[in-house]
Amino acid sequence: MALSGNPKKLAQDIAGGYFSITPPMMRRYTPNDLKTIIANLAIVARDIRQEQVPQEDALAIKHKNTRLSRINQAGIVIRAHCKKLRIPI
Repeated sequence: MALSGNPKKLAQDIAGGYFSITPPMMRRYTPNDLKTIIANLAIVARDIRQEQVPQEDALAIKHKNTRLSRINQAGIVIRAHCKKLRIPI
C-alpha cells in the first residue's frame, strides 16, 4: 500500500503523538515507502532539534524531548522491521 498523504505530515504526527508506528502495521508499506518515512523522520527530528527553548521552561524542554523520543522510537521500529525482512535502507 502506498503512502497516503504527505510523508512529512506523517512524521510530524508521529512526533506529536497522534500516530504511532507498530510492527504489524509495517507490513502494508513497500520498501520505498519505508525509506521515505525514515527520511522524513530525520527531517522532522532536525527541525525539532533546531527549536530554541528557554532553559528555565522545564515543560517546553520536556515537550521537545518527548517529541524527539517519539521520532527516535519510530525510527527504531522501522529499522528493526527492515532488518528482520532484509530490506536495505
